[in-house]
Order: sequence, then structure tokens, then C-alpha cells
Amino acid sequence: MPKKVKHRKIQRGGAIRGKAGRGDQISFGSYGLKALDCSLISARQIEAARRAMTRYIQRGGKIWIRIFPDKPMTKKGDETPMGKGKGAVDHFVAVVKAGKVLFEMDGVKKEIAKEAMRLAAYKLNVKTKFVSKEEE
Repeated sequence: MPKKVKHRKIQRGGAIRGKAGRGDQISFGSYGLKALDCSLISARQIEAARRAMTRYIQRGGKIWIRIFPDKPMTKKGDETPMGKGKGAVDHFVAVVKAGKVLFEMDGVKKEIAKEAMRLAAYKLNVKTKFVSKEEE
């Protein structure tokens, strides 16, 4: 969740299309998890994926999270009638386009990194693939 936002509630916008213009290369680590399609990834999903990776690598290596949930999503209360304005902010999401590197990892063997990224990919609602720096 961001510390401060310019606008508390924002419009959702239309369908997310296109490829990532930036953040599509591995910058920090040796291995990465790349999104293959567009989606909104919630802060809870990012945290669940991070925990899955961290638990698997067991204090070895370093993980970078390349996405940040800065888009507020609102939700009206249960059994609230139509009208009466927009609902309160419920959670935050990160807008992810195809080709965006979501996570990076370094300091572990390729097999361990691949398995950790696979476990993390289960927690996300976007199709992903494992990429490494030597392949790029």
C-alpha cells in the first residue's frame, strides 16, 4: 500500500492491453518471473508469492519485487443498494502488462530459483514464465 496517494479513489479504466514498455528486462538479479498476459495483481497476491519464494530458498539469495500495488480499488458494502456514491477503498492492485518482470532473484542455483518462482507463480492470477539473464 502506498504511504500517500494524490487521489484517494480513481477510475478503473478499460481493459489492460499491450506489452510492457519498461521493466521487461532483468535488471538486478540473475533469474526472473515474467508475466505473459495483462492483469491486475493485488497486494495480497504479491505478498503470498514473496512468502512462497522466501520460504523455499531458506535465507539464501536475494529477492527483488519489481511491481508495486499503487492503484486503489473500491468496493461497496454488502447488501448496499445502487447509488449513494462510490464505495470506500478496499485494496490496492498493481497494473501488469505482458512482458513485465514481476520478481527477480540472485544468489541461488538455477534449479532452486526455478522451483521458487514456480511456487510463486501459483499465487498469481497471471500466466508467467521463468527467465534467466544468460538467456536474454
